[in-house]
Amino acid sequence: MALPVNQTDAHWVDGNPEAPGPSVQTTRRWLHWLRVDAARLLWPSRCQVCTAPGLEGLDLCAACADALPWNHTACPRCALPLPAAETCGDCLRRATALARRGRVPALDRVHAGFVYAAPVDRLLPRFKFHRDLAAGALLSQLLAESTAGLPRPDALVPVPLHRARLRRRGYDQALELARPLACALDLPLRVDLLQRLRATAPQSELSAAARRRNLRGAFAVAPHAPLPARVALVDDVMTTGATLHAAADALKRAGVQHVEAWVCARVP
Repeated sequence: MALPVNQTDAHWVDGNPEAPGPSVQTTRRWLHWLRVDAARLLWPSRCQVCTAPGLEGLDLCAACADALPWNHTACPRCALPLPAAETCGDCLRRATALARRGRVPALDRVHAGFVYAAPVDRLLPRFKFHRDLAAGALLSQLLAESTAGLPRPDALVPVPLHRARLRRRGYDQALELARPLACALDLPLRVDLLQRLRATAPQSELSAAARRRNLRGAFAVAPHAPLPARVALVDDVMTTGATLHAAADALKRAGVQHVEAWVCARVP
């Protein structure tokens, strides 16, 4: 049984921190986990990749679970898979170039649960582009497992979609990952903090340099929003990191002291 979550920092969601007894959010979380357990009794788990019988509490079979490409050793700055967990050459060059201008990287650390490879490379496109929210729930569960031992930020911040793309897609994949992740790790979820100002071109169609230009001025922090000292941005995939760096830069300019990113997968 997955562990229910208490009402810590319910102020950021919909509970009243001054009210006695369990908050509305706490009650909803308890009911959610009760429904999940009841559903698993009625409908046993099936593997999201190959449809074989799943493991207990996980929608993956043993073979597909064993094949998961965990990103155990990577650059701490950008999560690039490496033979050893050392800062990669690109991150060292970026830090040196910024230092010459009296600046530091906006993004302090990146954690990627997986390398973008099979079977994760089948689950993520289904979730992101084909409305497969069950695949998203599985990915969020796996991301919670991979981040469980990390130092806790003060809040999770999903990287927002622009409202025009949200209307077309019908859901925000980063929010769908972040909401259950916040419940599992007992962390506040700040959907009010970061705003996407411009409807940018799809990043997948652009070169690395064009991606950076595409994201200039795309994010801003909501005015008068209370600022946590340390936040973790949540997103699905990191390729060049242009989106995450642009979001982190907006948060740092607003006064957030430490910004890291938690993503499901890193493209090698």
